[in-house]
Order: sequence, then structure tokens, then C-alpha cells
Amino acid sequence: GNYKVQRWDIHKQDFLESAPGLGMFVTVTTPSAEVLLSKLYGPQGTFSFTSYLSGEHVICLQSNSTRFVVFAGSKLRIHLDIRVGEHFLDESVVQAKDKVNEVNFRLEHLIEQIHHIAKEQNYEREREEKFRKTSEETNSNILWWAIVQTLILISIGIWQIKSLRDFFISKKLV
Repeated sequence: GNYKVQRWDIHKQDFLESAPGLGMFVTVTTPSAEVLLSKLYGPQGTFSFTSYLSGEHVICLQSNSTRFVVFAGSKLRIHLDIRVGEHFLDESVVQAKDKVNEVNFRLEHLIEQIHHIAKEQNYEREREEKFRKTSEETNSNILWWAIVQTLILISIGIWQIKSLRDFFISKKLV
């Protein structure tokens, strides 16, 4: 079971989140009145016991001090969560699970980063391919422009030679 004790604060007119200095004495007895657990805990805690008898067990939570109750106007709030069944809580198993969860979270984060990097690489690859195609088209256009300019210059040169020859023929210089 898990429990938490809250003390009434007269000044705030509300229950305090925790009750410092206040402890709980937990006693568990079997149907045959055998005491299974008798232990003093703090203002919040967890207790567990194993019973080999079936039947109604009695769980008694008792404050270790009455002076807090008197000052608090006789008001205590106890939150109690009882789990029945086999709940073997090995602290090393819980810590191992926490470590596995932490490693799992880091692993998922790394996988997300890998996917992000792969997407960035694909994007850069596509941009490089587009740039290469544009460069090849530009180089091809420049080549054709150079050929067209050369043809224009040759045709103008031929036209000038023909015009000059016709001029010389008309003036009878040749």
C-alpha cells in the first residue's frame, strides 16, 4: 500500500501538501489475529506484506503523535492506495527499468536525429543534382551561342567580301 498524510493548517484554511514531523505506525494483522507487519513510517510511504492465509486482513494506520492533531484542530487527511495481489517490488528491477527507459528515450532521440540527418542529406543531394542539371544546360547554351556567333561572324565576313568584290567590279578596279 501507498499512503500520504496531510495536516490541516488553521492559518491557510487548507491541508498542507506534506506533514513534516508526523509519522504513521502501520500494523497489519491476519484473520487469525497474527501480526504480519508493525512498523513506523514517515508522513508518506509505501508498505508491503506477504500473507499465506486467505481472508480479511486488518490494516491499521495510527499517528505516532497526538500533539499535531490537537494543534491542527483534530484534522488529518490520509490518502491510501492499496494494491492486492502479487506485486513484488524489487528496487533493483525498478532502477533497471528506469535505466532502460532512459536508454530507450536516448535511443529514440538518436534515431530521430539520424532520420533528420538522412532527410538533410537527401535534400542536399537533390539540390546538387538540380544545380548540376542547370550548370550542364547553361554550358550547353553557351556552346550553342558560341557556334551561332561564329556562324554570324563567318556569314558577315563572307557578305563583306562579296560586297567588296562587287564594289571593286562595279568601279572596274579589278
